[in-house]
Amino acid sequence: MFGYRVPAPDQAMLISGGRRGQGGAPFRVVTGHGKFVLPVFRKTRFLTLAMCEAEVADTCVTKQGIVLTVRAVIAFKVGNDTESIVNAGQRFLSDQDQMSVLTGRIFAGHLRAIIGSMTVEEIITERQKLATEVLDTSKAEMAKIGLIVDSLQIQSIDDGDTGYIAAMSAPHKAAIQRQAQIAQAQAAQASAEAEQAATRKQAEYARQTAVVQAEYSAEVERVQAQAAQAGPLAEAHAQQEVLAARTELAQRAADLRQQQLVAEIVKPAEAEAERIRVLALAEAERMRIQAEAAASHGRVALDRMLIDQLPQIVKEAAAGLSGANVNVLNGADGLGEIAASLVGQGLTILDSVRRNLASPDGETDKSGGQRPADEGGRVEIR
Repeated sequence: MFGYRVPAPDQAMLISGGRRGQGGAPFRVVTGHGKFVLPVFRKTRFLTLAMCEAEVADTCVTKQGIVLTVRAVIAFKVGNDTESIVNAGQRFLSDQDQMSVLTGRIFAGHLRAIIGSMTVEEIITERQKLATEVLDTSKAEMAKIGLIVDSLQIQSIDDGDTGYIAAMSAPHKAAIQRQAQIAQAQAAQASAEAEQAATRKQAEYARQTAVVQAEYSAEVERVQAQAAQAGPLAEAHAQQEVLAARTELAQRAADLRQQQLVAEIVKPAEAEAERIRVLALAEAERMRIQAEAAASHGRVALDRMLIDQLPQIVKEAAAGLSGANVNVLNGADGLGEIAASLVGQGLTILDSVRRNLASPDGETDKSGGQRPADEGGRVEIR
Protein backbone atom coordinates (compact mmCIF):
# COMPACT_ATOMS: atom_id res chain seq x y z
CA MET A 1 0.00 0.00 0.00
CA PHE A 2 1.22 3.51 -0.77
CA GLY A 3 2.87 4.95 2.39
CA TYR A 4 2.70 1.70 4.41
CA ARG A 5 6.19 0.51 5.51
CA VAL A 6 7.19 -2.77 7.21
CA PRO A 7 10.66 -3.44 8.79
CA ALA A 8 12.47 -6.77 8.31
CA PRO A 9 12.56 -9.26 11.23
CA ASP A 10 16.16 -8.21 12.09
CA GLN A 11 15.55 -4.49 11.63
CA ALA A 12 14.11 -1.61 13.58
CA MET A 13 12.17 1.03 11.61
CA LEU A 14 12.90 4.59 12.76
CA ILE A 15 10.29 7.16 11.72
CA SER A 16 11.31 10.80 12.07
CA GLY A 17 9.13 13.89 11.58
CA GLY A 18 5.94 14.63 13.37
CA ARG A 19 5.80 13.94 17.01
CA ARG A 20 8.80 12.69 18.92
CA GLY A 21 9.40 9.18 20.11
CA GLN A 22 9.70 7.63 23.55
CA GLY A 23 11.81 9.53 26.08
CA GLY A 24 12.10 12.56 23.87
CA ALA A 25 13.81 10.61 21.09
CA PRO A 26 13.85 12.42 17.70
CA PHE A 27 12.13 9.40 16.06
CA ARG A 28 9.67 6.68 16.76
CA VAL A 29 10.78 3.04 16.87
CA VAL A 30 8.73 0.33 15.13
CA THR A 31 9.73 -3.38 15.30
CA GLY A 32 7.82 -6.51 14.37
CA HIS A 33 4.95 -4.81 12.48
CA GLY A 34 4.28 -2.25 9.75
CA LYS A 35 3.07 1.33 9.96
CA PHE A 36 1.53 3.91 7.64
CA VAL A 37 4.00 6.68 6.94
CA LEU A 38 2.91 9.93 5.27
CA PRO A 39 5.11 10.68 2.34
CA VAL A 40 7.02 13.93 2.33
CA PHE A 41 5.97 14.65 5.89
CA ARG A 42 7.67 11.60 7.44
CA LYS A 43 11.05 10.02 6.84
CA THR A 44 11.81 6.35 7.47
CA ARG A 45 15.22 4.78 8.20
CA PHE A 46 16.13 1.18 9.20
CA LEU A 47 18.64 0.07 11.89
CA THR A 48 19.98 -3.48 11.79
CA LEU A 49 19.36 -5.72 14.79
CA ALA A 50 21.41 -8.58 13.34
CA MET A 51 24.52 -10.10 14.96
CA CYS A 52 27.73 -8.22 14.20
CA GLU A 53 31.35 -9.15 14.64
CA ALA A 54 34.44 -7.21 15.65
CA GLU A 55 38.02 -8.41 15.70
CA VAL A 56 40.73 -7.25 18.07
CA ALA A 57 44.48 -7.67 17.47
CA ASP A 58 46.37 -5.60 19.98
CA THR A 59 49.75 -5.58 21.68
CA CYS A 60 49.49 -5.85 25.46
CA VAL A 61 52.05 -5.79 28.23
CA THR A 62 51.62 -8.23 31.10
CA LYS A 63 52.22 -7.67 34.77
CA GLN A 64 55.71 -9.14 34.26
CA GLY A 65 56.50 -6.75 31.43
CA ILE A 66 56.21 -9.39 28.74
CA VAL A 67 54.78 -8.07 25.48
CA LEU A 68 51.98 -10.20 24.09
CA THR A 69 49.98 -9.95 20.92
CA VAL A 70 46.39 -10.93 21.69
CA ARG A 71 43.78 -11.69 19.08
CA ALA A 72 40.08 -11.84 20.04
CA VAL A 73 36.67 -11.91 18.37
CA ILE A 74 33.62 -10.12 19.79
CA ALA A 75 30.05 -11.05 18.82
CA PHE A 76 27.62 -8.18 19.50
CA LYS A 77 24.33 -6.63 18.35
CA VAL A 78 21.96 -3.75 19.04
CA GLY A 79 19.75 -4.43 22.00
CA ASN A 80 16.09 -5.36 21.34
CA ASP A 81 14.65 -2.83 23.78
CA THR A 82 13.60 0.64 22.58
CA GLU A 83 16.20 2.44 24.68
CA SER A 84 19.08 0.47 23.16
CA ILE A 85 17.67 1.01 19.65
CA VAL A 86 17.37 4.74 20.28
CA ASN A 87 20.95 4.94 21.67
CA ALA A 88 22.38 2.93 18.78
CA GLY A 89 20.29 4.79 16.19
CA GLN A 90 21.48 8.17 17.37
CA ARG A 91 25.13 7.03 17.14
CA PHE A 92 25.33 4.59 14.20
CA LEU A 93 22.22 5.13 12.02
CA SER A 94 24.09 7.09 9.38
CA ASP A 95 27.15 4.76 9.44
CA GLN A 96 26.31 1.39 10.95
CA ASP A 97 29.74 -0.07 10.14
CA GLN A 98 31.16 2.12 12.86
CA MET A 99 29.59 -0.21 15.43
CA SER A 100 32.26 -2.87 14.77
CA VAL A 101 35.10 -0.34 14.74
CA LEU A 102 34.03 1.27 18.00
CA THR A 103 33.36 -2.06 19.65
CA GLY A 104 36.87 -3.29 18.69
CA ARG A 105 38.47 -0.19 20.14
CA ILE A 106 36.49 -0.41 23.35
CA PHE A 107 37.44 -4.09 23.88
CA ALA A 108 41.06 -3.46 22.95
CA GLY A 109 41.33 -0.86 25.69
CA HIS A 110 39.73 -3.12 28.31
CA LEU A 111 41.83 -6.05 27.15
CA ARG A 112 45.09 -4.11 27.58
CA ALA A 113 44.02 -2.96 31.03
CA ILE A 114 43.13 -6.44 32.28
CA ILE A 115 46.19 -8.17 30.72
CA GLY A 116 48.39 -5.59 32.41
CA SER A 117 47.16 -6.89 35.78
CA MET A 118 47.82 -10.57 34.98
CA THR A 119 50.92 -12.71 34.46
CA VAL A 120 51.63 -14.71 31.34
CA GLU A 121 50.94 -17.95 33.20
CA GLU A 122 47.51 -16.67 34.28
CA ILE A 123 46.70 -15.46 30.80
CA ILE A 124 47.71 -18.79 29.27
CA THR A 125 46.01 -21.00 31.83
CA GLU A 126 42.97 -18.82 32.57
CA ARG A 127 41.72 -17.53 29.25
CA GLN A 128 38.11 -17.80 30.28
CA LYS A 129 38.80 -15.67 33.32
CA LEU A 130 40.37 -13.02 31.05
CA ALA A 131 37.37 -13.05 28.71
CA THR A 132 34.90 -12.81 31.59
CA GLU A 133 36.67 -9.83 33.14
CA VAL A 134 36.81 -8.03 29.79
CA LEU A 135 33.09 -8.59 29.27
CA ASP A 136 32.20 -7.42 32.76
CA THR A 137 34.21 -4.20 32.47
CA SER A 138 32.91 -3.33 29.00
CA LYS A 139 29.23 -4.21 29.60
CA ALA A 140 28.23 -0.78 31.00
CA GLU A 141 30.09 1.13 28.33
CA MET A 142 28.59 -0.96 25.55
CA ALA A 143 25.11 -0.46 27.00
CA LYS A 144 25.47 3.30 26.74
CA ILE A 145 25.84 3.05 22.98
CA GLY A 146 22.95 0.57 22.73
CA LEU A 147 25.03 -2.57 22.10
CA ILE A 148 25.13 -5.89 23.93
CA VAL A 149 27.93 -8.49 23.66
CA ASP A 150 26.97 -12.11 23.21
CA SER A 151 30.48 -13.58 23.45
CA LEU A 152 34.19 -12.83 23.54
CA GLN A 153 36.66 -15.46 22.33
CA ILE A 154 40.46 -15.16 22.82
CA GLN A 155 41.80 -16.65 19.61
CA SER A 156 45.56 -16.47 20.18
CA ILE A 157 48.25 -15.17 22.49
CA ASP A 158 51.72 -14.64 21.00
CA ASP A 159 54.89 -13.43 22.74
CA GLY A 160 56.77 -12.77 19.49
CA ASP A 161 60.49 -13.52 19.65
CA THR A 162 60.84 -13.40 23.44
CA GLY A 163 60.35 -17.15 23.75
CA TYR A 164 58.77 -16.78 27.17
CA ILE A 165 55.77 -18.94 26.39
CA ALA A 166 58.02 -21.55 24.78
CA ALA A 167 60.31 -21.53 27.83
CA MET A 168 57.30 -21.74 30.11
CA SER A 169 56.00 -24.68 28.21
CA ALA A 170 59.40 -26.41 28.01
CA PRO A 171 59.00 -28.33 31.34
CA HIS A 172 55.55 -29.35 30.32
CA LYS A 173 56.83 -30.36 26.94
CA ALA A 174 59.62 -32.32 28.57
CA ALA A 175 57.17 -33.93 30.96
CA ILE A 176 54.85 -34.71 28.10
CA GLN A 177 57.71 -36.10 26.06
CA ARG A 178 58.87 -38.12 29.05
CA GLN A 179 55.37 -39.42 29.56
CA ALA A 180 55.17 -40.14 25.87
CA GLN A 181 58.49 -42.02 26.01
CA ILE A 182 57.36 -43.88 29.11
CA ALA A 183 54.07 -44.68 27.46
CA GLN A 184 55.93 -45.77 24.35
CA ALA A 185 58.29 -47.93 26.42
CA GLN A 186 55.38 -49.39 28.32
CA ALA A 187 53.61 -50.02 25.07
CA ALA A 188 56.75 -51.69 23.67
CA GLN A 189 57.12 -53.76 26.85
CA ALA A 190 53.46 -54.68 26.76
CA SER A 191 53.86 -55.58 23.10
CA ALA A 192 56.93 -57.71 23.87
CA GLU A 193 55.16 -59.36 26.79
CA ALA A 194 52.13 -59.97 24.63
CA GLU A 195 54.37 -61.42 21.93
CA GLN A 196 56.15 -63.61 24.47
CA ALA A 197 52.81 -64.69 25.92
CA ALA A 198 51.58 -65.48 22.44
CA THR A 199 54.77 -67.45 21.76
CA ARG A 200 54.35 -69.35 25.04
CA LYS A 201 50.74 -70.05 24.22
CA GLN A 202 51.73 -71.28 20.78
CA ALA A 203 54.42 -73.50 22.31
CA GLU A 204 51.98 -74.78 24.92
CA TYR A 205 49.41 -75.41 22.24
CA ALA A 206 52.00 -77.22 20.14
CA ARG A 207 53.02 -79.30 23.18
CA GLN A 208 49.43 -80.17 23.99
CA THR A 209 48.82 -81.00 20.35
CA ALA A 210 51.87 -83.27 20.30
CA VAL A 211 50.75 -84.95 23.53
CA VAL A 212 47.26 -85.47 22.17
CA GLN A 213 48.64 -86.82 18.92
CA ALA A 214 50.97 -89.18 20.81
CA GLU A 215 48.11 -90.36 23.00
CA TYR A 216 45.94 -90.81 19.95
CA SER A 217 48.69 -92.75 18.17
CA ALA A 218 49.23 -94.93 21.25
CA GLU A 219 45.50 -95.55 21.50
CA VAL A 220 45.32 -96.45 17.82
CA GLU A 221 48.28 -98.84 18.18
CA ARG A 222 46.73 -100.39 21.29
CA VAL A 223 43.42 -100.90 19.52
CA GLN A 224 45.18 -102.33 16.51
CA ALA A 225 47.17 -104.69 18.74
CA GLN A 226 44.00 -105.75 20.51
CA ALA A 227 42.32 -106.27 17.16
CA ALA A 228 45.29 -108.35 15.96
CA GLN A 229 45.20 -110.45 19.13
CA ALA A 230 41.45 -110.76 19.15
CA GLY A 231 41.42 -113.63 16.62
CA PRO A 232 44.00 -115.89 18.34
CA LEU A 233 42.61 -115.06 21.76
CA ALA A 234 39.08 -115.87 20.63
CA GLU A 235 40.28 -119.12 19.06
CA ALA A 236 42.24 -120.03 22.21
CA HIS A 237 39.23 -119.22 24.38
CA ALA A 238 37.03 -121.30 22.11
CA GLN A 239 39.46 -124.25 22.27
CA GLN A 240 39.68 -123.88 26.03
CA GLU A 241 35.91 -123.90 26.29
CA VAL A 242 35.74 -126.97 24.00
CA LEU A 243 38.31 -128.79 26.16
CA ALA A 244 36.44 -127.82 29.30
CA ALA A 245 33.18 -129.05 27.78
CA ARG A 246 34.81 -132.31 26.67
CA THR A 247 36.35 -132.79 30.10
CA GLU A 248 33.03 -132.16 31.77
CA LEU A 249 31.33 -134.56 29.32
CA ALA A 250 33.93 -137.25 29.99
CA GLN A 251 33.55 -136.76 33.73
CA ARG A 252 29.80 -137.06 33.41
CA ALA A 253 30.21 -140.22 31.26
CA ALA A 254 32.54 -141.72 33.87
CA ASP A 255 30.12 -140.88 36.66
CA LEU A 256 27.25 -142.37 34.65
CA ARG A 257 29.27 -145.51 33.92
CA GLN A 258 30.14 -145.84 37.58
CA GLN A 259 26.48 -145.48 38.50
CA GLN A 260 25.58 -148.07 35.86
CA LEU A 261 28.15 -150.54 37.23
CA VAL A 262 26.87 -149.99 40.72
CA ALA A 263 23.28 -150.52 39.56
CA GLU A 264 24.09 -153.53 37.35
CA ILE A 265 26.66 -155.46 39.43
CA VAL A 266 27.21 -154.17 42.94
CA LYS A 267 23.61 -153.56 43.93
CA PRO A 268 22.27 -156.89 42.55
CA ALA A 269 25.17 -158.79 44.13
CA GLU A 270 24.59 -157.11 47.47
CA ALA A 271 20.86 -157.80 47.18
CA GLU A 272 21.50 -161.46 46.31
CA ALA A 273 23.95 -161.87 49.14
CA GLU A 274 21.48 -160.34 51.54
CA ARG A 275 18.71 -162.60 50.22
CA ILE A 276 20.83 -165.73 50.57
CA ARG A 277 21.86 -164.70 54.06
CA VAL A 278 18.24 -164.17 55.07
CA LEU A 279 17.19 -167.53 53.51
CA ALA A 280 20.04 -169.27 55.22
CA LEU A 281 19.07 -167.79 58.56
CA ALA A 282 15.44 -168.73 58.00
CA GLU A 283 16.36 -172.23 56.95
CA ALA A 284 18.64 -172.61 59.87
CA GLU A 285 15.91 -171.49 62.17
CA ARG A 286 13.52 -173.93 60.56
CA MET A 287 16.05 -176.73 60.86
CA ARG A 288 16.60 -175.95 64.44
CA ILE A 289 12.91 -176.10 65.14
CA GLN A 290 12.57 -179.32 63.20
CA ALA A 291 15.58 -180.74 64.93
CA GLU A 292 14.11 -179.95 68.28
CA ALA A 293 10.89 -181.57 67.14
CA ALA A 294 12.70 -184.57 65.77
CA ALA A 295 14.74 -185.01 68.90
CA SER A 296 11.69 -186.45 70.57
CA HIS A 297 10.83 -188.84 67.70
CA GLY A 298 14.20 -190.16 66.90
CA ARG A 299 17.43 -189.10 65.30
CA VAL A 300 17.21 -191.49 62.42
CA ALA A 301 13.94 -190.17 61.06
CA LEU A 302 15.19 -186.57 61.32
CA ASP A 303 18.40 -187.33 59.54
CA ARG A 304 16.53 -189.07 56.83
CA MET A 305 14.21 -186.13 56.43
CA LEU A 306 17.10 -183.72 56.23
CA ILE A 307 18.73 -185.80 53.58
CA ASP A 308 15.50 -185.88 51.63
CA GLN A 309 15.11 -182.09 51.92
CA LEU A 310 18.61 -181.22 50.80
CA PRO A 311 17.84 -181.26 47.07
CA GLN A 312 14.82 -179.11 47.71
CA ILE A 313 16.93 -176.60 49.67
CA VAL A 314 19.39 -176.39 46.85
CA LYS A 315 16.55 -176.04 44.36
CA GLU A 316 14.96 -173.23 46.36
CA ALA A 317 18.27 -171.43 46.60
CA ALA A 318 18.73 -171.80 42.86
CA ALA A 319 15.19 -170.62 42.24
CA GLY A 320 15.97 -167.44 44.15
CA LEU A 321 18.64 -166.64 41.64
CA SER A 322 16.21 -166.74 38.73
CA GLY A 323 14.79 -163.27 39.50
CA ALA A 324 18.07 -161.68 40.51
CA ASN A 325 20.13 -159.44 38.19
CA VAL A 326 23.36 -161.49 38.14
CA ASN A 327 26.17 -160.78 35.69
CA VAL A 328 28.25 -163.82 34.83
CA LEU A 329 31.68 -162.56 33.88
CA ASN A 330 33.53 -165.89 33.09
CA GLY A 331 31.03 -167.94 31.10
CA ALA A 332 30.53 -171.64 31.84
CA ASP A 333 33.07 -171.65 34.61
CA GLY A 334 31.09 -168.96 36.29
CA LEU A 335 27.94 -171.01 36.14
CA GLY A 336 29.73 -174.00 37.62
CA GLU A 337 31.00 -171.90 40.44
CA ILE A 338 27.49 -170.64 41.21
CA ALA A 339 26.09 -174.24 41.26
CA ALA A 340 28.89 -175.49 43.50
CA SER A 341 28.29 -172.55 45.78
CA LEU A 342 24.61 -173.47 46.08
CA VAL A 343 25.36 -177.12 46.90
CA GLY A 344 28.00 -176.06 49.35
CA GLN A 345 25.55 -173.75 51.06
CA GLY A 346 22.99 -176.59 51.29
CA LEU A 347 25.53 -178.94 52.86
CA THR A 348 26.66 -176.24 55.19
CA ILE A 349 23.09 -175.69 56.30
CA LEU A 350 22.57 -179.45 56.79
CA ASP A 351 25.73 -179.85 58.81
CA SER A 352 24.76 -176.82 60.93
CA VAL A 353 21.36 -178.36 61.62
CA ARG A 354 22.90 -181.64 62.60
CA ARG A 355 25.26 -180.01 65.04
CA ASN A 356 22.51 -177.92 66.54
CA LEU A 357 20.36 -181.01 66.95
CA ALA A 358 23.14 -183.00 68.61
CA SER A 359 22.31 -183.95 72.16
CA PRO A 360 24.33 -182.16 74.79
CA ASP A 361 24.80 -185.45 76.69
CA GLY A 362 25.77 -187.55 73.59
CA GLU A 363 29.39 -188.57 73.06
CA THR A 364 31.50 -188.67 69.99
CA ASP A 365 33.49 -191.69 68.91
CA LYS A 366 36.92 -191.67 67.54
CA SER A 367 35.77 -191.64 63.96
CA GLY A 368 34.00 -188.34 64.43
CA GLY A 369 30.44 -189.84 64.66
CA GLN A 370 28.01 -189.90 67.56
CA ARG A 371 26.21 -192.82 69.16
CA PRO A 372 23.10 -192.70 71.26
CA ALA A 373 23.41 -192.21 74.97
CA ASP A 374 20.39 -194.32 75.78
CA GLU A 375 17.76 -196.39 74.14
CA GLY A 376 15.30 -193.61 73.58
CA GLY A 377 15.32 -194.07 69.80
CA ARG A 378 18.44 -191.97 68.96
CA VAL A 379 20.63 -193.35 66.15
CA GLU A 380 24.23 -192.77 65.23
CA ILE A 381 25.18 -191.22 61.99
CA ARG A 382 28.65 -192.04 60.72
